[in-house]
Amino acid sequence: MLQTPSGGAGHGIAAADSGLMSIGTVLNALRDEFPEVTISKIRFLESEGLIEPQRTPSGYRKFSPEDVERLGHVLRMQRDHYLPLKVIREYLDAMERGEAVSLPTVGRQRDGEPSLEPEGPTAVRIGRAELLAAAGIGDEELEEWQSYGLVVPLPDGAYDAETVTVAALVAELGRFGIEPRHLRVMKAAADREAGLVDQVVAPLRLHRNPQTRALAEARSKELAGLTVKLHAALVRIALGVRQP
Repeated sequence: MLQTPSGGAGHGIAAADSGLMSIGTVLNALRDEFPEVTISKIRFLESEGLIEPQRTPSGYRKFSPEDVERLGHVLRMQRDHYLPLKVIREYLDAMERGEAVSLPTVGRQRDGEPSLEPEGPTAVRIGRAELLAAAGIGDEELEEWQSYGLVVPLPDGAYDAETVTVAALVAELGRFGIEPRHLRVMKAAADREAGLVDQVVAPLRLHRNPQTRALAEARSKELAGLTVKLHAALVRIALGVRQP
């Protein structure tokens, strides 16, 4: 059995029995630990070779408890270790073959040499086709979202992997009649919050000491988490919604 890189194996997602599960059942099992996971994300991970669920004669996916456990490992390694899918796949495949492998790390390099003091996670990038597949959307929808600034490609046309989460949430809000044009106010608020955080950490990022620059990345992540929590709390108060 695979050993999870952080937390117990299959924590929060173990199947109650050995029966096969539909993709909807798998989604419900995963959402306790990974509330942002979507059916589109699961399908995308399958297309990338991270999981291989069985198929019924009519083509429906059926997942074993081992498939669900592996999915949990993939999502956890993305969330906690910022690893690209290719690296995760190779690591898990080696583990399943019984090879003694250590958890890989992805660090930035300076002047062609490995950085001894990581400055933060290397950005994981995906192509346009991957984004469309992961989010379950078409070119027309993506173009509309880009016109409102909700999804922004990188200079070379690729996308930050976190864009998949944005796209999935925009699509989910659309189910409730909230259109992309309505979300421009959220994007503007996020940009202002990011600017505030950047003001705090900018002096650390410009420091010559690698450890200080690494601290800037950690501080950014911490402040990002706090601003997200504050934003969520303020929205709940404004709506009069109590947190469950």
